[in-house]
Amino acid sequence: MVMLNRFTRNKKRFYGKMKLIRSRYGFRHLKWILWLVISFFFFIRFISHHQPSTNSLRRTIISNSQSNVISRAISESKTDEVLRQNQDSMKDLKVYVYELPSKYNVDWLSNERCSNHLFASEVAIHKALMNSEVRTFEPSEADFFFVPVYVSCNFSPVNGFPAIGHARALISSAIELISSELPFWNRSNGSDHVFVASHDYGACFHAMEDRAVANGIPEFMKNSIILQTFGVKHQHPCQDAEHVVIPPYVSPEKVQSTLSQSPMNGRRDIFAFFRGKMEVHPKNVSGRFYSKRVRTEILQKYGNDRRFYLKRHRFAGYQSEIVRSVFCLCPLGWAPWSPRLVEAVALGCVPVIIADGIRLPLESAVPWPDISLTVEEKDVGKLAGILDYVASTNLSSIQQNLWDRKVKQALLFHDDVEHGDATWHILVALSKRFTSVGGPLFASGNAVTVLSGLSNLTTCPEMIGVCGRVYR
Repeated sequence: MVMLNRFTRNKKRFYGKMKLIRSRYGFRHLKWILWLVISFFFFIRFISHHQPSTNSLRRTIISNSQSNVISRAISESKTDEVLRQNQDSMKDLKVYVYELPSKYNVDWLSNERCSNHLFASEVAIHKALMNSEVRTFEPSEADFFFVPVYVSCNFSPVNGFPAIGHARALISSAIELISSELPFWNRSNGSDHVFVASHDYGACFHAMEDRAVANGIPEFMKNSIILQTFGVKHQHPCQDAEHVVIPPYVSPEKVQSTLSQSPMNGRRDIFAFFRGKMEVHPKNVSGRFYSKRVRTEILQKYGNDRRFYLKRHRFAGYQSEIVRSVFCLCPLGWAPWSPRLVEAVALGCVPVIIADGIRLPLESAVPWPDISLTVEEKDVGKLAGILDYVASTNLSSIQQNLWDRKVKQALLFHDDVEHGDATWHILVALSKRFTSVGGPLFASGNAVTVLSGLSNLTTCPEMIGVCGRVYR
């Protein structure tokens, strides 16, 4: 009896232990099995409902490494061919450079800033032409006549900005001189004479648009060819003359110095960059607000966004910030253009152009749609979402186009004309003056088209609007 009771008790203990083991371990395993089954079910369900179609892929990620390599190879071969063709078109070009008294140009160089500030293309082009193979010392054989008058070096002692109130009188005086000493101005009424007007509103010679429009281009310059940084896609009194839209001046030496310390394809830890004037409370100046309040809206909307590196104060080493940035904001100021466009491209930062209707420098020579983004002024509030979208789709394709050395070269001026640089492309434009493509290349009030054929060399996605298309 005692043995039977002991056996019964041991049996109960055994089943009790087994039950405890099952409750501790069996249920735990069961939970894992159930979790795996449910996860697998939802995974299969997700895959079956989210199979990407060909069209959706085309709308999202356009470029992969293979297509980028092929596209770039095709682009570079065509670019080289076009550059060779344009070199041939320039071989017979002759430009006569007037040797004016020093008060019209070199006397201004006593101020170091004259040859290095954003308007200094007037100095750079003159210097390059003086040493160029296209220069002729026989005016009778010249195709064009360059009039080297520096009007941007009269710096205000108050704010340091160029004061250009003297520009009209200085240029008028130069024209009076050359027309009295040589017959070539009077022969063509100045139509084959070339001037540089690298100011906010070109040959209207005023920094404020309303005043510039009211003044207009001087009558004595309206028959001439004007190399100007100002350009818009609609009719405007300040481009009511034959003109080439040229880049603002950025020192190539300074760019090279920056790139020697931080290579173009190096680390970029700033998502979106802007340094410059941003008014917290924009002032009403003659019924107008600086930057049409665009810069103020950028500051208000993104000033506390850590991805946006926005600075309102000057910093001499700001190029070191550009070369670290993925996107560089290029909003309008008083005028639509700014040197940021050139600095961004030269240092490999994708320009984000916020200036409605702007005509970009050397548009047919620089593939702007493939290397930049355009955002309408009214859509600045959507800027973060737009940049996020581009960063997640074909940013690498844009950067590969942007980092092509020929793109940077086309926007920089050098002391001597270099193959494919800004002065070289300007000379190409002049050499095409008498070329007909369905009519005269030059038409009064229209920009000169540089027939370089570079703008359509790379594939641009049609569906997502990230190659210079306007975002809405």
